[in-house]
Amino acid sequence: MPRLKHAVDVYSPPDVPVCAVCNGAGWLRVDVPLGHPSFGRLFKCECIKQTEERQRVGEMRRLSQLDGLEGKTLPTFEPDSPELERALATATAYSASLDGWLVLSGPCGTGKTHLAAAIANETLAHANQPVMFTVAPDLLDHLRATFDPSRGIDYDERFNKIRNTFLLILDDLGTENTTPWAREKLYQIVNHRYNERLPTVITTNQPDSAIDERVLSRMLDRGMSIRVNLSGDDYRRRGDPTYTRARRRRSG
Repeated sequence: MPRLKHAVDVYSPPDVPVCAVCNGAGWLRVDVPLGHPSFGRLFKCECIKQTEERQRVGEMRRLSQLDGLEGKTLPTFEPDSPELERALATATAYSASLDGWLVLSGPCGTGKTHLAAAIANETLAHANQPVMFTVAPDLLDHLRATFDPSRGIDYDERFNKIRNTFLLILDDLGTENTTPWAREKLYQIVNHRYNERLPTVITTNQPDSAIDERVLSRMLDRGMSIRVNLSGDDYRRRGDPTYTRARRRRSG
């Protein structure tokens, strides 16, 4: 096997670890005779590949918009009813397969966002694939803000990156501003992912009547999507006596 030689000898401060293979150069060349196909070629050292992989994973996390949601994991989800236990089991199974779509619906505070973010965090940690977690109204606001006909290529690249990301989480679907432009862009994203069978998680606290029929039709396709309905008390207000009394009056 041809012997690898340092491509360049560089100085590194004494307190910075230096790769023992490339001596800090980052690149290697193969020690082969003149005329060999690899003569004079430079090859990345493993230390550079590892650095690039760390940067790629960090960039994926930055683009995922999961900042502040790192603690939302499957183990930290605490179901307090058989229904929520089934929801956790379904989300866990989906996270392992990432096959088709998962739709989480129900009132505010029942854990939909927690489960969706947990699936995203699990995918980033283990599947090593790009993930985007976005609140539906924020996504459309972002697209509106960046849309500039004079810079169509930049916008198209951004739009394609969103709709082609490996796993897309659309949180709070149905609460977005329903302008014709917003409805069309959202439909384009959903329809593309439906046609390409890309893993997608959708959460909504809205009735079906509040969602674009074209989008709803794809969400409810049993050949593509698993739908889980979550119900229960708003966990953000558990322990609030005013909230508890109000719920008792409504149920009584």
